[in-house]
Amino acid sequence: MNFDKYERSHVGEIVQWIISDSSMRIIAITGPRQTGKTTIAIQACRRLMESNVPCQYFSMDNLGSENSDLTNLLRAGINPIRLARPIRLGGLPNEEMLVNLWEKARIAAHQLKQGLVLFLDEIQVIPRWSNIVKGLWDADRREECPLRVVVLGSAPWRMMTGINESLMGRFDSFPVTHWSLKEMMTVFDFSVEEYIFFGGYPGPWEGRSKNTKIVEPYWKKYVLNSIILPAIDRDIVGLQRIQKPPLMRQLVDLAPTYSGQIISYNKMLGQLQDAGNTTTLAKYLDLLSDAGLMTTVSRYTSKTPAGKRASSPKLNVLNTALMTANSIFSFQDAQSNPSFWGHLVESAVGAHLHNTLTTGTRVHYWRDKKGNHEVDFVLARGSHLLGIEVKSGKVRSRRGLRTFQKNYPRAKTMIVGDEEIPLSEFLCLDTEQLLENP
Repeated sequence: MNFDKYERSHVGEIVQWIISDSSMRIIAITGPRQTGKTTIAIQACRRLMESNVPCQYFSMDNLGSENSDLTNLLRAGINPIRLARPIRLGGLPNEEMLVNLWEKARIAAHQLKQGLVLFLDEIQVIPRWSNIVKGLWDADRREECPLRVVVLGSAPWRMMTGINESLMGRFDSFPVTHWSLKEMMTVFDFSVEEYIFFGGYPGPWEGRSKNTKIVEPYWKKYVLNSIILPAIDRDIVGLQRIQKPPLMRQLVDLAPTYSGQIISYNKMLGQLQDAGNTTTLAKYLDLLSDAGLMTTVSRYTSKTPAGKRASSPKLNVLNTALMTANSIFSFQDAQSNPSFWGHLVESAVGAHLHNTLTTGTRVHYWRDKKGNHEVDFVLARGSHLLGIEVKSGKVRSRRGLRTFQKNYPRAKTMIVGDEEIPLSEFLCLDTEQLLENP
Protein backbone atom coordinates (compact mmCIF):
# COMPACT_ATOMS: atom_id res chain seq x y z
CA MET A 1 0.00 0.00 0.00
CA ASN A 2 1.16 3.56 -0.74
CA PHE A 3 2.31 5.23 2.49
CA ASP A 4 0.68 8.56 1.55
CA LYS A 5 -2.73 6.91 1.18
CA TYR A 6 -2.64 4.90 4.39
CA GLU A 7 -4.81 6.19 7.22
CA ARG A 8 -4.46 5.03 10.80
CA SER A 9 -7.68 4.40 12.71
CA HIS A 10 -7.23 7.66 14.62
CA VAL A 11 -8.21 9.70 11.53
CA GLY A 12 -11.76 8.41 11.34
CA GLU A 13 -12.17 8.56 15.12
CA ILE A 14 -11.13 12.22 15.27
CA VAL A 15 -13.32 13.24 12.33
CA GLN A 16 -16.34 11.47 13.77
CA TRP A 17 -15.74 13.05 17.16
CA ILE A 18 -15.50 16.57 15.71
CA ILE A 19 -18.66 16.16 13.64
CA SER A 20 -20.80 14.48 16.30
CA ASP A 21 -19.59 15.97 19.60
CA SER A 22 -21.32 19.15 20.76
CA SER A 23 -19.18 19.79 23.84
CA MET A 24 -16.63 21.79 21.81
CA ARG A 25 -13.82 20.52 24.03
CA ILE A 26 -10.27 20.85 22.74
CA ILE A 27 -9.00 17.75 20.97
CA ALA A 28 -5.44 16.80 21.91
CA ILE A 29 -3.61 14.41 19.58
CA THR A 30 -0.85 13.05 21.80
CA GLY A 31 1.91 10.48 21.55
CA PRO A 32 5.62 9.82 21.00
CA ARG A 33 7.74 11.39 18.28
CA GLN A 34 7.62 10.08 14.71
CA THR A 35 4.40 8.13 15.12
CA GLY A 36 2.46 10.14 12.53
CA LYS A 37 0.51 12.70 14.58
CA THR A 38 0.93 15.47 11.98
CA THR A 39 -0.09 13.12 9.17
CA ILE A 40 -3.17 12.11 11.15
CA ALA A 41 -4.11 15.78 11.67
CA ILE A 42 -3.69 16.61 7.96
CA GLN A 43 -5.68 13.55 6.90
CA ALA A 44 -8.44 14.46 9.37
CA CYS A 45 -8.40 18.00 7.92
CA ARG A 46 -8.84 16.59 4.43
CA ARG A 47 -11.74 14.38 5.52
CA LEU A 48 -13.49 17.28 7.27
CA MET A 49 -13.24 19.52 4.24
CA GLU A 50 -14.63 16.75 2.08
CA SER A 51 -17.65 17.02 4.41
CA ASN A 52 -17.70 20.83 3.85
CA VAL A 53 -16.30 21.60 7.31
CA PRO A 54 -13.77 24.50 6.92
CA CYS A 55 -10.35 23.98 8.51
CA GLN A 56 -7.13 25.89 9.08
CA TYR A 57 -3.84 24.17 9.89
CA PHE A 58 -0.82 25.89 11.47
CA SER A 59 2.55 24.53 12.48
CA MET A 60 3.41 26.78 15.41
CA ASP A 61 7.15 26.37 14.93
CA ASN A 62 6.90 27.61 11.33
CA LEU A 63 4.61 30.64 11.64
CA GLY A 64 7.27 32.94 10.24
CA SER A 65 7.00 31.33 6.80
CA GLU A 66 4.51 32.77 4.35
CA ASN A 67 1.55 30.43 3.78
CA SER A 68 2.88 28.20 6.57
CA ASP A 69 -0.64 26.96 7.24
CA LEU A 70 -0.95 25.66 3.66
CA THR A 71 2.38 23.88 3.15
CA ASN A 72 1.43 20.46 4.48
CA LEU A 73 -2.14 20.72 3.20
CA LEU A 74 -0.97 21.34 -0.35
CA ARG A 75 1.43 18.44 0.03
CA ALA A 76 -1.51 16.29 1.11
CA GLY A 77 -3.55 17.27 -1.96
CA ILE A 78 -5.97 19.61 -0.16
CA ASN A 79 -7.45 22.47 -2.19
CA PRO A 80 -6.62 25.69 -0.29
CA ILE A 81 -9.61 27.46 -1.86
CA ARG A 82 -11.84 25.35 0.36
CA LEU A 83 -10.05 26.57 3.47
CA ALA A 84 -11.22 29.51 5.47
CA ARG A 85 -9.17 32.57 4.52
CA PRO A 86 -5.46 31.89 5.23
CA ILE A 87 -3.85 33.84 8.04
CA ARG A 88 -0.38 35.29 7.40
CA LEU A 89 1.88 35.74 10.38
CA GLY A 90 5.58 36.50 10.74
CA GLY A 91 8.31 36.36 13.36
CA LEU A 92 9.13 33.85 16.08
CA PRO A 93 6.18 32.08 17.73
CA ASN A 94 5.09 33.71 21.00
CA GLU A 95 2.04 34.16 23.24
CA GLU A 96 0.80 37.26 21.44
CA MET A 97 0.96 35.49 18.09
CA LEU A 98 -1.15 32.61 19.41
CA VAL A 99 -3.77 35.03 20.75
CA ASN A 100 -3.89 36.96 17.45
CA LEU A 101 -4.19 33.76 15.44
CA TRP A 102 -7.01 32.50 17.66
CA GLU A 103 -8.91 35.81 17.50
CA LYS A 104 -8.79 35.83 13.68
CA ALA A 105 -9.96 32.22 13.64
CA ARG A 106 -12.91 33.28 15.83
CA ILE A 107 -13.94 35.88 13.26
CA ALA A 108 -13.75 33.29 10.47
CA ALA A 109 -15.73 30.77 12.55
CA HIS A 110 -18.59 33.24 13.08
CA GLN A 111 -18.69 34.06 9.36
CA LEU A 112 -18.80 30.44 8.19
CA LYS A 113 -22.01 28.41 8.26
CA GLN A 114 -20.37 25.31 9.78
CA GLY A 115 -17.91 27.15 11.97
CA LEU A 116 -14.20 26.41 11.76
CA VAL A 117 -11.78 23.73 12.94
CA LEU A 118 -8.39 25.17 13.91
CA PHE A 119 -5.42 22.74 13.95
CA LEU A 120 -2.41 23.92 15.99
CA ASP A 121 0.63 21.69 15.50
CA GLU A 122 3.79 21.88 17.68
CA ILE A 123 1.77 23.85 20.24
CA GLN A 124 4.42 23.29 22.92
CA VAL A 125 6.77 25.84 21.32
CA ILE A 126 4.52 28.66 22.62
CA PRO A 127 5.49 29.64 26.20
CA ARG A 128 2.67 29.16 28.72
CA TRP A 129 0.48 27.84 25.92
CA SER A 130 -1.85 25.82 28.14
CA ASN A 131 -2.80 28.83 30.29
CA ILE A 132 -3.38 30.95 27.17
CA VAL A 133 -5.51 28.26 25.51
CA LYS A 134 -7.55 27.88 28.70
CA GLY A 135 -8.46 31.57 28.75
CA LEU A 136 -9.27 31.69 25.03
CA TRP A 137 -11.33 28.50 25.12
CA ASP A 138 -13.30 29.64 28.19
CA ALA A 139 -14.08 32.93 26.43
CA ASP A 140 -15.29 31.03 23.35
CA ARG A 141 -17.68 28.98 25.45
CA ARG A 142 -19.16 32.07 27.09
CA GLU A 143 -19.68 33.64 23.66
CA GLU A 144 -20.83 30.36 22.06
CA CYS A 145 -18.20 30.70 19.35
CA PRO A 146 -18.39 27.85 16.74
CA LEU A 147 -14.64 27.31 16.78
CA ARG A 148 -13.26 23.80 17.29
CA VAL A 149 -9.59 23.49 18.23
CA VAL A 150 -7.22 20.55 17.73
CA VAL A 151 -3.76 20.71 19.30
CA LEU A 152 -0.83 18.38 18.84
CA GLY A 153 2.89 18.39 19.43
CA SER A 154 6.02 16.29 19.42
CA ALA A 155 6.23 16.38 23.23
CA PRO A 156 3.69 14.16 25.02
CA TRP A 157 0.74 15.88 26.64
CA ARG A 158 1.65 15.23 30.26
CA MET A 159 5.16 16.49 29.63
CA MET A 160 3.97 19.66 27.92
CA THR A 161 1.60 20.63 30.68
CA GLY A 162 3.73 19.36 33.59
CA ILE A 163 1.73 19.73 36.78
CA ASN A 164 -0.44 22.45 35.25
CA GLU A 165 -4.03 21.25 35.43
CA SER A 166 -5.59 24.32 33.80
CA LEU A 167 -6.97 22.31 30.88
CA MET A 168 -8.54 19.53 32.93
CA GLY A 169 -12.11 19.01 31.80
CA ARG A 170 -11.53 21.08 28.67
CA PHE A 171 -9.98 18.52 26.33
CA ASP A 172 -10.45 15.05 24.91
CA SER A 173 -7.23 13.10 24.35
CA PHE A 174 -6.61 10.96 21.28
CA PRO A 175 -3.39 9.07 22.09
CA VAL A 176 -1.28 7.87 19.16
CA THR A 177 1.02 4.93 19.89
CA HIS A 178 3.85 3.31 17.96
CA TRP A 179 2.96 1.52 14.73
CA SER A 180 1.83 -2.07 15.17
CA LEU A 181 2.98 -5.18 13.33
CA LYS A 182 -0.27 -5.21 11.35
CA GLU A 183 0.32 -1.63 10.16
CA MET A 184 3.97 -2.20 9.22
CA MET A 185 2.97 -5.37 7.37
CA THR A 186 0.18 -3.57 5.51
CA VAL A 187 2.20 -0.52 4.42
CA PHE A 188 5.77 -1.82 4.17
CA ASP A 189 5.30 -5.59 3.85
CA PHE A 190 7.28 -6.25 7.03
CA SER A 191 7.91 -9.78 8.27
CA VAL A 192 7.56 -10.57 11.97
CA GLU A 193 11.35 -10.76 12.31
CA GLU A 194 11.81 -7.38 10.64
CA TYR A 195 9.24 -5.82 12.95
CA ILE A 196 10.89 -7.30 16.03
CA PHE A 197 14.27 -5.85 15.07
CA PHE A 198 13.42 -2.59 13.28
CA GLY A 199 10.38 -1.73 15.37
CA GLY A 200 7.38 0.39 14.45
CA TYR A 201 8.75 3.67 13.06
CA PRO A 202 7.47 4.29 9.51
CA GLY A 203 9.77 7.22 8.70
CA PRO A 204 12.94 5.33 7.63
CA TRP A 205 10.97 3.19 5.16
CA GLU A 206 8.87 5.88 3.49
CA GLY A 207 9.62 6.02 -0.24
CA ARG A 208 12.41 3.44 0.01
CA SER A 209 12.81 -0.05 -1.34
CA LYS A 210 12.57 -2.48 1.57
CA ASN A 211 16.10 -3.77 1.35
CA THR A 212 17.14 -4.06 4.99
CA LYS A 213 20.89 -4.12 4.23
CA ILE A 214 20.62 -0.82 2.34
CA VAL A 215 18.20 0.94 4.70
CA GLU A 216 19.71 -0.31 7.98
CA PRO A 217 22.52 2.32 8.29
CA TYR A 218 20.06 5.14 7.54
CA TRP A 219 17.51 3.61 9.93
CA LYS A 220 20.04 3.63 12.80
CA LYS A 221 20.85 7.32 12.25
CA TYR A 222 17.16 8.15 11.96
CA VAL A 223 16.26 6.53 15.29
CA LEU A 224 19.17 8.15 17.10
CA ASN A 225 19.02 11.64 15.56
CA SER A 226 15.32 12.08 14.83
CA ILE A 227 13.81 10.30 17.82
CA ILE A 228 16.07 9.67 20.81
CA LEU A 229 18.12 12.89 20.84
CA PRO A 230 15.16 15.27 20.26
CA ALA A 231 13.04 13.38 22.78
CA ILE A 232 15.69 13.91 25.44
CA ASP A 233 17.00 17.38 24.59
CA ARG A 234 13.69 19.02 23.63
CA ASP A 235 10.88 17.01 25.17
CA ILE A 236 12.38 16.11 28.55
CA VAL A 237 15.36 18.34 29.34
CA GLY A 238 13.80 21.28 27.48
CA LEU A 239 10.38 21.10 29.13
CA GLN A 240 11.06 19.62 32.54
CA ARG A 241 13.20 20.70 35.46
CA ILE A 242 15.96 18.11 35.09
CA GLN A 243 18.61 18.62 37.74
CA LYS A 244 21.06 16.22 36.14
CA PRO A 245 20.79 16.22 32.32
CA PRO A 246 23.97 14.09 31.92
CA LEU A 247 22.39 11.43 34.13
CA MET A 248 19.27 11.39 31.96
CA ARG A 249 21.37 10.90 28.84
CA GLN A 250 23.35 8.08 30.50
CA LEU A 251 20.08 6.43 31.49
CA VAL A 252 18.81 6.58 27.90
CA ASP A 253 21.95 4.71 26.79
CA LEU A 254 21.82 2.16 29.60
CA ALA A 255 18.14 1.33 30.08
CA PRO A 256 17.43 -0.17 26.61
CA THR A 257 20.25 -2.68 27.08
CA TYR A 258 18.25 -4.15 29.98
CA SER A 259 14.91 -4.22 28.17
CA GLY A 260 13.04 -7.43 28.90
CA GLN A 261 14.97 -7.92 32.14
CA ILE A 262 14.26 -7.39 35.84
CA ILE A 263 16.85 -5.08 37.35
CA SER A 264 17.03 -3.37 40.73
CA TYR A 265 17.30 0.40 41.01
CA ASN A 266 20.51 -0.05 43.02
CA LYS A 267 22.12 -2.10 40.23
CA MET A 268 21.26 0.64 37.73
CA LEU A 269 22.65 3.28 40.07
CA GLY A 270 25.92 1.36 40.28
CA GLN A 271 26.40 1.70 36.51
CA LEU A 272 25.61 5.42 36.28
CA GLN A 273 27.94 8.26 37.17
CA ASP A 274 26.67 10.84 39.68
CA ALA A 275 23.42 8.91 39.82
CA GLY A 276 21.91 10.38 42.98
CA ASN A 277 19.26 8.19 44.61
CA THR A 278 16.60 5.70 43.60
CA THR A 279 13.86 8.36 43.81
CA THR A 280 15.62 10.46 41.16
CA LEU A 281 16.17 7.38 39.01
CA ALA A 282 12.51 6.34 39.25
CA LYS A 283 11.41 9.88 38.31
CA TYR A 284 13.65 9.90 35.24
CA LEU A 285 12.35 6.50 34.15
CA ASP A 286 8.80 7.90 34.45
CA LEU A 287 9.79 10.78 32.15
CA LEU A 288 11.15 8.30 29.60
CA SER A 289 7.79 6.56 29.75
CA ASP A 290 5.99 9.87 29.17
CA ALA A 291 8.18 10.43 26.12
CA GLY A 292 7.16 7.06 24.69
CA LEU A 293 10.65 5.58 24.95
CA MET A 294 10.72 3.16 27.90
CA THR A 295 8.46 1.91 30.63
CA THR A 296 8.89 0.03 33.88
CA VAL A 297 6.86 -3.08 34.62
CA SER A 298 6.16 -3.74 38.30
CA ARG A 299 5.74 -7.13 39.98
CA TYR A 300 2.18 -8.41 40.24
CA THR A 301 1.02 -8.82 43.82
CA SER A 302 -2.23 -8.58 45.73
CA LYS A 303 -0.62 -6.11 48.14
CA THR A 304 -0.98 -2.34 48.07
CA PRO A 305 0.36 -0.19 45.20
CA ALA A 306 3.11 1.03 47.53
CA GLY A 307 4.40 -2.52 47.76
CA LYS A 308 4.41 -2.81 43.97
CA ARG A 309 6.51 0.30 43.56
CA ALA A 310 9.12 -1.02 45.97
CA SER A 311 9.83 -4.13 43.88
CA SER A 312 12.60 -4.27 41.29
CA PRO A 313 11.13 -3.21 37.94
CA LYS A 314 11.35 -4.95 34.61
CA LEU A 315 12.46 -2.48 31.95
CA ASN A 316 10.77 -2.49 28.55
CA VAL A 317 11.29 -0.30 25.51
CA LEU A 318 8.05 0.89 23.89
CA ASN A 319 9.51 0.40 20.42
CA THR A 320 12.18 -2.23 19.84
CA ALA A 321 14.07 0.12 17.49
CA LEU A 322 15.16 1.95 20.65
CA MET A 323 16.83 -1.26 21.80
CA THR A 324 18.45 -2.28 18.52
CA ALA A 325 19.51 1.00 16.86
CA ASN A 326 22.23 1.60 19.44
CA SER A 327 23.29 -2.04 19.73
CA ILE A 328 26.27 -3.79 18.12
CA PHE A 329 23.99 -6.21 16.28
CA SER A 330 22.83 -6.04 12.68
CA PHE A 331 19.49 -7.56 11.67
CA GLN A 332 21.20 -10.78 10.62
CA ASP A 333 23.52 -10.94 13.63
CA ALA A 334 20.68 -10.40 16.11
CA GLN A 335 18.81 -13.46 14.87
CA SER A 336 21.95 -15.56 15.34
CA ASN A 337 22.36 -14.53 18.99
CA PRO A 338 19.79 -16.48 21.07
CA SER A 339 20.24 -14.39 24.22
CA PHE A 340 19.84 -10.99 22.53
CA TRP A 341 17.05 -12.19 20.24
CA GLY A 342 15.21 -13.66 23.23
CA HIS A 343 15.26 -10.33 25.09
CA LEU A 344 14.24 -8.60 21.86
CA VAL A 345 11.23 -10.86 21.31
CA GLU A 346 10.14 -10.42 24.92
CA SER A 347 10.55 -6.66 24.59
CA ALA A 348 8.42 -6.66 21.43
CA VAL A 349 5.66 -8.47 23.32
CA GLY A 350 5.91 -6.07 26.27
CA ALA A 351 5.86 -3.04 23.96
CA HIS A 352 2.80 -4.38 22.18
CA LEU A 353 0.96 -4.90 25.45
CA HIS A 354 1.68 -1.35 26.62
CA ASN A 355 0.86 0.21 23.26
CA THR A 356 -2.56 -1.47 23.12
CA LEU A 357 -3.58 -1.00 26.75
CA THR A 358 -7.23 -0.17 27.36
CA THR A 359 -8.56 1.87 30.25
CA GLY A 360 -8.27 0.06 33.57
CA THR A 361 -5.87 -2.61 32.30
CA ARG A 362 -2.42 -2.97 33.87
CA VAL A 363 0.72 -4.83 32.78
CA HIS A 364 2.96 -6.55 35.35
CA TYR A 365 5.41 -9.40 35.61
CA TRP A 366 5.20 -12.04 38.32
CA ARG A 367 7.83 -13.68 40.49
CA ASP A 368 7.28 -15.84 43.58
CA LYS A 369 8.72 -14.78 46.93
CA LYS A 370 11.72 -17.08 46.67
CA GLY A 371 12.48 -15.96 43.12
CA ASN A 372 12.36 -19.52 41.79
CA HIS A 373 9.45 -19.06 39.37
CA GLU A 374 8.56 -16.19 37.04
CA VAL A 375 5.97 -15.22 34.47
CA ASP A 376 7.05 -12.70 31.83
CA PHE A 377 3.86 -10.62 31.81
CA VAL A 378 0.59 -10.44 33.68
CA LEU A 379 -2.44 -8.58 32.31
CA ALA A 380 -4.88 -7.52 35.02
CA ARG A 381 -8.23 -5.76 34.77
CA GLY A 382 -11.01 -6.24 37.30
CA SER A 383 -11.70 -9.97 37.60
CA HIS A 384 -9.62 -10.74 34.49
CA LEU A 385 -6.10 -12.06 35.03
CA LEU A 386 -3.85 -13.45 32.31
CA GLY A 387 -0.32 -14.79 32.68
CA ILE A 388 1.81 -14.62 29.51
CA GLU A 389 5.07 -16.47 28.99
CA VAL A 390 7.20 -15.56 25.94
CA LYS A 391 9.35 -18.22 24.26
CA SER A 392 11.56 -17.42 21.28
CA GLY A 393 12.67 -21.06 21.07
CA LYS A 394 11.44 -24.45 22.20
CA VAL A 395 9.22 -24.55 25.31
CA ARG A 396 11.21 -26.43 27.92
CA SER A 397 9.21 -25.75 31.07
CA ARG A 398 5.79 -24.48 32.17
CA ARG A 399 6.62 -24.36 35.88
CA GLY A 400 6.35 -20.58 36.07
CA LEU A 401 2.83 -20.50 34.64
CA ARG A 402 1.74 -23.50 36.72
CA THR A 403 3.01 -21.95 39.94
CA PHE A 404 1.37 -18.64 39.03
CA GLN A 405 -1.96 -20.35 38.37
CA LYS A 406 -1.63 -22.28 41.63
CA ASN A 407 -1.30 -18.97 43.46
CA TYR A 408 -4.09 -17.34 41.43
CA PRO A 409 -6.58 -20.08 40.47
CA ARG A 410 -8.82 -17.65 38.55
CA ALA A 411 -6.01 -16.71 36.20
CA LYS A 412 -5.74 -17.86 32.60
CA THR A 413 -2.38 -18.45 30.95
CA MET A 414 -0.81 -18.54 27.49
CA ILE A 415 2.57 -19.14 25.91
CA VAL A 416 3.57 -16.86 23.06
CA GLY A 417 5.90 -18.55 20.58
CA ASP A 418 5.99 -20.79 17.59
CA GLU A 419 4.70 -23.85 19.45
CA GLU A 420 1.47 -22.36 20.84
CA ILE A 421 0.38 -18.83 19.87
CA PRO A 422 2.66 -17.56 17.08
CA LEU A 423 4.10 -14.08 17.46
CA SER A 424 2.48 -13.08 14.17
CA GLU A 425 -0.93 -13.87 15.64
CA PHE A 426 -0.30 -12.48 19.12
CA LEU A 427 1.04 -9.12 17.87
CA CYS A 428 -2.20 -8.56 15.94
CA LEU A 429 -4.36 -8.80 19.08
CA ASP A 430 -4.86 -5.95 21.55
CA THR A 431 -5.07 -6.34 25.32
CA GLU A 432 -8.88 -6.25 25.25
CA GLN A 433 -8.99 -9.23 22.88
CA LEU A 434 -6.37 -11.08 24.89
CA LEU A 435 -8.25 -10.69 28.17
CA GLU A 436 -11.65 -11.54 26.75
CA ASN A 437 -10.57 -14.48 24.59
CA PRO A 438 -7.19 -15.88 25.69
